[in-house]
Amino acid sequence: MTASPGLPDRDPLPSYLAPVPKAIEDLGLRFAWLIVAINLAGTAFGFWYYSAQFAATPTVMWPWVPDSPLATLFIALAIAAWKLGHELPWLTALAFFGNIVLGLWTPYTLLVFYETYAAQTHPLMYQFLFWSHLAMVVQAFVLHRITDFPVWGVAVALAWYGFNLIVDYFVPIVGEPHHTSIPVPRDEPMFLAADALGLVAAGETTFVLLALFLALATRVKKCEAARSRAVDR
Repeated sequence: MTASPGLPDRDPLPSYLAPVPKAIEDLGLRFAWLIVAINLAGTAFGFWYYSAQFAATPTVMWPWVPDSPLATLFIALAIAAWKLGHELPWLTALAFFGNIVLGLWTPYTLLVFYETYAAQTHPLMYQFLFWSHLAMVVQAFVLHRITDFPVWGVAVALAWYGFNLIVDYFVPIVGEPHHTSIPVPRDEPMFLAADALGLVAAGETTFVLLALFLALATRVKKCEAARSRAVDR
């Protein structure tokens, strides 16, 4: 299946790799600069939102504090690079991982700690955080139109988000874990015999593995489609 004039082709990927309807993909790609602007605005809001976390974290670890703002910055830069004719596979892979991982992790934590967040957060802010992060997942699933997810690019994204997992939950290196503060004590017992920190760590680990699977599966399916086109010729 080809795209509309001026837009990149849409490979015949299975629905679990390309769940966003083609019409919406095309709309997002046509208004790419608007998507860039929205993500930059989200990045600015996110850095403001994390200001207290920055103050409580050693400066050397600041790059691993603003997870969601960095994810929106990655996708803004990746789309901008593509629009300027210089798509950077490693940057697009970082954007894909970030928007899948944080786009799912934030709603996950909002649901896991629903009672606490509902008591501490204005209902409009709660809804904004929940749905805006799910929108990050939607835009991540459009990136297959601008990249082939080369293995080396996926490796860069896995290295970044793998290290992020380590310093967030397992080996802080400097100071305490650097993930966003959760609204209950880290050792508070939760369900399935997990404490609060372990539960959110399990969620983020799952989403990193999901992003890895989706990126590599997209790579495989794109290679299969390219070979099929070559045989048809």
